[in-house]
Amino acid sequence: MARERPPAVVATRKRASRWLVLALQVGFFVLVTGTWQAGATTGWLDPFFFSKPSDIAGRMAEWILSGYIWPHLIVTLTEAMAAFAIGIVTGVLAGLALARVELLAAVFDPYIRIFNALPRVILAPILIIWFGLGMGSKIALGVTLVFFVVFFNTFQGVREVDPVVLNNARMLQASDHQLMRHVYLPSAMAWIFSSLHTSIGFALVGAVVGEYIGASQGIGYVVSQAQGVFDTTGVFAGLILTSIVVLCIDLAIEALERYLLRWRPQS
Repeated sequence: MARERPPAVVATRKRASRWLVLALQVGFFVLVTGTWQAGATTGWLDPFFFSKPSDIAGRMAEWILSGYIWPHLIVTLTEAMAAFAIGIVTGVLAGLALARVELLAAVFDPYIRIFNALPRVILAPILIIWFGLGMGSKIALGVTLVFFVVFFNTFQGVREVDPVVLNNARMLQASDHQLMRHVYLPSAMAWIFSSLHTSIGFALVGAVVGEYIGASQGIGYVVSQAQGVFDTTGVFAGLILTSIVVLCIDLAIEALERYLLRWRPQS
């Protein structure tokens, strides 16, 4: 039988592995950015189309220090977080309902497939007609993107409940409420959190695309204005700022996931 490693050795190896991954991530970023900068400086990449990382960083710093970007960023975040919250709540409730009630799943299955097959981004003009150029149309577009990701993960998570655990709970005379709280939700929680990492990006996409098509403020509006005057640096700066915001929120979701699912065995 193989000897089990001491906990201190395992913890040390995990820390070393994390530092190695972080070093490789930073190294990859430096390599890509450095190659991009060198290519744009030497003319191998046309700066008109690709800009320069140094110019993009300078534009972002200018926006942040001057305060220009903050009102637009707040608008986009408000729209995205509203769409994120509404999409999560409706997606989880619908997923739980259809996973538990076979009749509902059978009735709504074709409609869900049809709506999921629609390219939601092209719904933006229709939503703008319905809800106007304000936040409502951007939130609605974000909800259509978030809902299906959360719904399908919740549905599958409930369907993947361990039958042994479920049967044992039923043998102990657990009520439907107790089954939902102690069996179905814990089983689906990992699936739901997995969907949140993707959903936050979709919520930002919905807000930014809606702003790009028609708005007077927001990151999408900033990108649209930069694109209108062929300002590649401004376009890249807006897109990278959006990506940084998504990364920060995703890290917060990951921390919350580790806290709420701390009962799971660590690999």
